[in-house]
Amino acid sequence: MTTLIDSSNRPWKVRDKSYQAQQLLVHAGTPLAAVAVVALTGIKGMSGLFFTWLFLHLITGALLARFGKRRYSIANSSLQVLMVACITVFVTAALSVLIPVFVKGISAFSSNLLFQDAALVEPGAELTTGGILHALIGSIIIVSIASVISIPVGILAALYVTEVRGKLTPYVRFFVQAMSGVPSIVAGLFVYAAFIVTGILPYSGLSGAIALSILMLPTVARTAEEVLLLVPDDLRTAALALGSTQRRVVRMIVLPSAGAGLVTAAILGVARVAGETAPLLLTAFGSVSINLNPAAEPMSALPLFIFTQMLLGEDNDVARAWFACMVLLTFVTVLFGVARLGLSRRKMG
Repeated sequence: MTTLIDSSNRPWKVRDKSYQAQQLLVHAGTPLAAVAVVALTGIKGMSGLFFTWLFLHLITGALLARFGKRRYSIANSSLQVLMVACITVFVTAALSVLIPVFVKGISAFSSNLLFQDAALVEPGAELTTGGILHALIGSIIIVSIASVISIPVGILAALYVTEVRGKLTPYVRFFVQAMSGVPSIVAGLFVYAAFIVTGILPYSGLSGAIALSILMLPTVARTAEEVLLLVPDDLRTAALALGSTQRRVVRMIVLPSAGAGLVTAAILGVARVAGETAPLLLTAFGSVSINLNPAAEPMSALPLFIFTQMLLGEDNDVARAWFACMVLLTFVTVLFGVARLGLSRRKMG
């Protein structure tokens, strides 16, 4: 005989309506109370409204925790309120940057901006003339070369620190931490002095990629190290106990377990350098036409294009810069999404 179970009678489905009403009153009523306080007092601005809401929410949350239907820790309530406040600040800051970029970028959109270079564009020219194709291709080439250089080296450095743990481990950690604090202009100056002035390399995309790889390497190495440390040591010891070598343990146990985190480390490294301008000013130098040879001639990139267009100052030039900003943000977002989607499909497969 089949017994039917009424899911509405399950203990974990029972809802206390009075407790939900108390929570709704606190969480929805506090913003309204903050608006009323700001309107009746001399407090002005969004920052005043935010801190008024935070103060009132901390008090009402503590009262709910102490005298509500379900009593719980006041500290827990305060941490919940502070977490919501931090998320609110982050979302507000992100939207304050993203919304103007996309609004101004879309308003300047023209199909030729994506499919033409700026070889025939004069300062102040109409938006129907020229485009950013040369900068977009240059950014892809430069960032790709920098990724090929820095991602394998960064992951190998993290593996040496976490898995090999040899005598050079303290020195590797020290140099990675020191490199993470290097200003971007210093990386450009180093490549300029070491490769361009000496004649080893000309102003080119390859020079820019080397400068960006210096900035990208510590981000990848430090993030990869933290990810590898999250792999339980029990997995390593169990595999070693079964007779596996350390190399096979790293290849078959550690790397697959930390795969998602390593992909995130690589994407964080790309995001770290995708918008850098200062190193490219001294190395890639910039160009107004498409250049597919990264080792031969100066090459443009989206950050360089944005910088030069803003320097021109004309309305149409500034509009091109806003459109290039939107494309750069979209490029990084799409890269992140494709990498995460490919990794999730690999796991499902």
